Amino acid sequence: MSIILQSTVGGFSAQFMRKLPLVEQAMRDHGLDPAEFVISKDYASTATVPFVGPFFYDYSVFFGDEKFTVTEPNDMVFLDYFFQRVLAADGPPELPRRPGLIQRLFGWMAQPV
Repeated sequence: MSIILQSTVGGFSAQFMRKLPLVEQAMRDHGLDPAEFVISKDYASTATVPFVGPFFYDYSVFFGDEKFTVTEPNDMVFLDYFFQRVLAADGPPELPRRPGLIQRLFGWMAQPV
């Protein structure tokens, strides 16, 4: 059985649907049952520009009593993130390190005028 997909914004892209079976197979290879997962797609925020729509989506993943939500610009970016999480199911996620506010301020000030 497959991952259950839900969407309040018109469904998932065709490219997402074509790649999903590969992710489900990787889940099985790592001892996870895809049927225990539900992926829900919603708008991340309301549209700030009329007639354009929001630029990001919230993807919520439910499994057992657990849930996590990530905000991504499109289905494929989310699926790549989810696939990496499946492959790294044995360890904690690595969060990218961004420079702090002071480092960014000094970097900005150090640029030539």
